[in-house]
Amino acid sequence: VQLQAFGGGSVQTGDSLRLSCRLSGRTFSRYRMGWFRQAPGKEREFVAAISLSSGATYSADSMKDRFTISRDDAKNTVYLQMNSLKPEDTAVYYCAAVSVSHSSWPPARYHAWGQGTLVTVSS
Repeated sequence: VQLQAFGGGSVQTGDSLRLSCRLSGRTFSRYRMGWFRQAPGKEREFVAAISLSSGATYSADSMKDRFTISRDDAKNTVYLQMNSLKPEDTAVYYCAAVSVSHSSWPPARYHAWGQGTLVTVSS
């Protein structure tokens, strides 16, 4: 499976941004996908996950009020809608995937990772 993440950029505090992650090479519905982020000098942090078969979602408590994960089956794409962005949201955002048959819910591990897309929020 191949993942391509895009949509990052430089925005101002309070702006919104939508990241996209396209999955190719495999049947979309057989996967669970997640978004992670890694800020400079910090460990990678879980943001949100979605089951592509059921549509169930799971988000980190600290971000669920501002960030929403969703999917478009026709486009084999998962989105991360980010609202009310803050400077502390500045990070490289990664999408990841794991097959349904090899994961629990929410997934504890992912088998494939996208290349990351940089989000910079300035004050």
